[in-house]
Amino acid sequence: MTLEASQESWNIACEAQVLGSKRISPEDTDEVRVIDLCIRDSAFRYQEGQTIGVLIDANSAFGKYQHHRHYSIANARNPSADEDVNIQIIVRRCFYLDEVSGEEYPGVASNFLCDVQPGDSITLTGPYKNVFKMPKDPSSNMLMIGTGTGIAPFRAFVQSIYTNQKGWQGQVRLFYGDRNGLDLRYLNQVDQDLANYYVEDSFKAFQAVTDGYVADETDALGQTLKTNLDEAWELLSQPNTHVFLAGTHKANKTLQKTLAERAGSEDSWNRMRQKMQEEGRWSELLYN
Repeated sequence: MTLEASQESWNIACEAQVLGSKRISPEDTDEVRVIDLCIRDSAFRYQEGQTIGVLIDANSAFGKYQHHRHYSIANARNPSADEDVNIQIIVRRCFYLDEVSGEEYPGVASNFLCDVQPGDSITLTGPYKNVFKMPKDPSSNMLMIGTGTGIAPFRAFVQSIYTNQKGWQGQVRLFYGDRNGLDLRYLNQVDQDLANYYVEDSFKAFQAVTDGYVADETDALGQTLKTNLDEAWELLSQPNTHVFLAGTHKANKTLQKTLAERAGSEDSWNRMRQKMQEEGRWSELLYN
């Protein structure tokens, strides 16, 4: 998941060495890579849910400048690590169209990162304040909802629950929409993340893949929410459930509409959501 960052937040920087870069999407789909980084700085520490910034020397028609992008850390902490800290980010190679000329240009950060090789060094900033924080009580339920790269931090949550903490007692649910089912940022066909962290008694993931009748991944998310609404609503109705929403503003509108219909009215749903927000059980990270 990427976010713009202001130059004022570039004051903390460290070097990271690229340990590996692995494509996790098939060759006939958009390129998505898991990039492994090693930070040899004893002061660098992070928690699941945080982001790091990547700082790149770039060129434009107006001269050289520093390009800065945020990426969610997509793996759980290693409690046994001493000095070195290894993190993963998940990057999709992006391109954009110039609205005036109609020409296609490569995204600066995504193409830089997709081209790095083991041994290369990159400059990082952060880590930055958590938007999402895991509940401290292991009996808490977790309801995670997202689209596209928005679900990258949830991968770290699930790893932490079922690898580091073990014995998590609450129910964990992941709802996500995807455009083709092959370039998923959480569940990829190469590493089979879901199989690695699947615990039948407590963890379920609900995937919606777009088809000829669904316009995009947001519509796919709406589809899977409606199909499995009782499952989500049961958790939402429990006082120990924490909700994490990550994705586009469009996806958020889809979610709010679906849950308002289930609550019986927009006012009823807004009161329910406000109560969760006041109790610190609702977190969201939205982007355009």
